[in-house]
Amino acid sequence: MTDLTNKTIWITGASGGIGEGLALRASARGSRLVLSARREAELERVRQRCHRPQDVAILPCDLESLDDPDALNRQAESFFGPIDLLVNNAGLSQRTLTLDTSVDITRRIMEVDFFAPVALSRAVMPGMLERGHGHIVVVSSVFGHIAMARRSAYAAAKHALHGYFDCARVELGHKGIQFTLACPGFVSTQVSVNALMADGQAFGEVDPDIGKGMPPEVCAERIWRAVEKNRQEVLVAGKEAIAVYFKRFLPLPLYTAFARRLKVH
Repeated sequence: MTDLTNKTIWITGASGGIGEGLALRASARGSRLVLSARREAELERVRQRCHRPQDVAILPCDLESLDDPDALNRQAESFFGPIDLLVNNAGLSQRTLTLDTSVDITRRIMEVDFFAPVALSRAVMPGMLERGHGHIVVVSSVFGHIAMARRSAYAAAKHALHGYFDCARVELGHKGIQFTLACPGFVSTQVSVNALMADGQAFGEVDPDIGKGMPPEVCAERIWRAVEKNRQEVLVAGKEAIAVYFKRFLPLPLYTAFARRLKVH
């Protein structure tokens, strides 16, 4: 079991949505927090909402241009000491068809959604190994398991997270480092508003399914409960979870036909 009390937790993408929910729920459990995102003013807003703002530090950064993850880790450790839990939550989605998605857009999404979590995890894991304990939490998505139109780069990044961190668990899980992959479905966040279009601009709209989705703090609570139980993976979704099971158990041609009929934005 992982007890969050008095643990130092570093959360990326903490300026809103699931990341904000994770910060609020962890603070209520007595954790010390380091919150990262690009928008410093929003990080400060989240800090003030936390149960004990004095135990919350903000560390603004842009994961799309992460030049020195080891230096960033040293900055994170300078607030409250070594990182006990790293939560790789920051993400960037898309709303473009495969042939309309340039390699540059694909690289931007992979940089934030895959390479940044890998880089930050590699920065914190040596210290965790030395201390004999630590926990890496990766906020993936149902798209880490399924395929759908207009999500090719996003799904590729989320699938890659599962491959990488499942392998890391095999290598390091018996040496004191826990790994939890959380796979949210529709959560009421700004993910679709910030999703990239073919020209690199933001989509700027809330998808209807996302607008009606699970409240971020409910999603965050379910993630933390899974972390506390050292679960290796947790699906945090409503009715959309059926697509994950269809992908797992249906013959691939049937799943493809099912996905092709879905209305996506």
